[in-house]
Amino acid sequence: MTRQFVCTPEEPVVQTSAGRVHGFLIDGLACFRGIPYAKARRFRMPEPPDPWTGVLDATSYGYVCPMLERESAQGELLVAHRYWPKDENCQSLNLWSPGLDGKKRPVLVWLHGGGFSSGSSIEHMAYDGEALSRFGDAVVVSLNHRLNILGYLDLSAYGEQYWNSANVGNADIVAALEWIRDNIAAFGGDPDNVTLFGQSGGGAKVIALMQTPAADGLFHKGIIMSGVADALCLRRGTPSGKIGEALLRELGLKPSQIGTLETLPYDRLAEAYNRVSPVLCREGRYIGCLPLPNEWYLGDPSEIGFTDHARTIPLLTGSVLAEFGFGPGVPNKHRLTRAQQLELLERVYGAKTEELAALFEAAHPGKNLTDLLFLDSFTRAPTAALCERRAAEGGAPAYNYLFTLDFPMNGGKPAWHCSDIPFAFHNTAMIPVCWIPGVTERLEEQLSAAFIQFARTGDPGHPLLPAWPPCAPGSLATMVLDEHCEVRVNFDKALYEAFLPVAPNPAMLNQDAIVLH
Repeated sequence: MTRQFVCTPEEPVVQTSAGRVHGFLIDGLACFRGIPYAKARRFRMPEPPDPWTGVLDATSYGYVCPMLERESAQGELLVAHRYWPKDENCQSLNLWSPGLDGKKRPVLVWLHGGGFSSGSSIEHMAYDGEALSRFGDAVVVSLNHRLNILGYLDLSAYGEQYWNSANVGNADIVAALEWIRDNIAAFGGDPDNVTLFGQSGGGAKVIALMQTPAADGLFHKGIIMSGVADALCLRRGTPSGKIGEALLRELGLKPSQIGTLETLPYDRLAEAYNRVSPVLCREGRYIGCLPLPNEWYLGDPSEIGFTDHARTIPLLTGSVLAEFGFGPGVPNKHRLTRAQQLELLERVYGAKTEELAALFEAAHPGKNLTDLLFLDSFTRAPTAALCERRAAEGGAPAYNYLFTLDFPMNGGKPAWHCSDIPFAFHNTAMIPVCWIPGVTERLEEQLSAAFIQFARTGDPGHPLLPAWPPCAPGSLATMVLDEHCEVRVNFDKALYEAFLPVAPNPAMLNQDAIVLH
């Protein structure tokens, strides 16, 4: 098939609040990259971008926020990455639209993963928004914002100018949402129908922004993919000025020289932070790199409940079967007899093996018992608890899914953290490990359509899936997404009650292939 590319001086050009931007067309779909939505001084709240004259070239992605650690390329078959130049001037967004025609399409705004410390809007190949925009007749936006100590480091004790330095990364996202409110109509989107969706740390950002009054009214629905985890709260630590004191001391600076941290080369600041933060972390002290509750961000709903406004936002939450099962796993697991599968389980679960195996088979009939070795112990239970809390508090509906597909790698690999992203973005063609004849195209259509329908109406149900009810008090209705999709209610509750007290650390199981000897 011959594809058409258009990029002339006149087309496509769109007027924004700061000036005109010039993108390109792929088969009629408009693409813009690296549009600045804000600017900011280090540790300060964002401001509107400087206006420009003429036409801004928006055909190249913007800078990625600097990281605390150097990235390493590994596991690329499981999660295919792209790497990009880094700079603190990273407040930019990318946009895909089926038409610059004034039509009010639903807008989906992607928040990338990597916790609050790493990642970028283009880090995963599957983050590309072209296919989802085209498939759903929707405007798709992705964005970069400040991360780690640049976006989440409390220095408020050192001056009013740093009053919200612990949350300026999320404040960048609010600035992007304000840009979308003011400009998205010119790109064919509806500013009154904006859905935030994100995976892992991106999902956690969705939750945090629901609890941020400055974001009220800027988005109307939320999709949280593998983004609910108790560990995010546990790592926050006791708030104090210790991290600022430690940084200054490590750098040989006095408190009166706090302003030097604003101009210090980022690499030096990161090196100092990486030296002092582990000590404070062991003491249970605050070390940043997570949003900190204050008058701007009110706190996690698992701790304080949902705000009145958050209860008006429909939610779609989900996770995958083996969130952190990134290692080689059990080679050719489907060749093992049931007795051999149980033998492998006994190495980890001992006397609990038979009980757990029976509960796992009841919850996941047809799955290989060795998948129990990698069963998610971080995300499924807190996600269920969040949905149950939301149902109990009332308000807009909350829907839940669990992605349990088995992938054709190493003789069979259960769904890992990020494995549902290509399906949601309608991008499985980019990721070879997703290619399962007779399965991939159908499941991709089902999951992408659910996201689009939810963004359009607040209800993920559509004709390609069974009826999908929202969660209700005492009734966690979960759409199990697999070769065959079905809704099951409270189906893994007993399994998790028995499993969580003895759940192994995934790091222990991800080093080497688990085989019989």
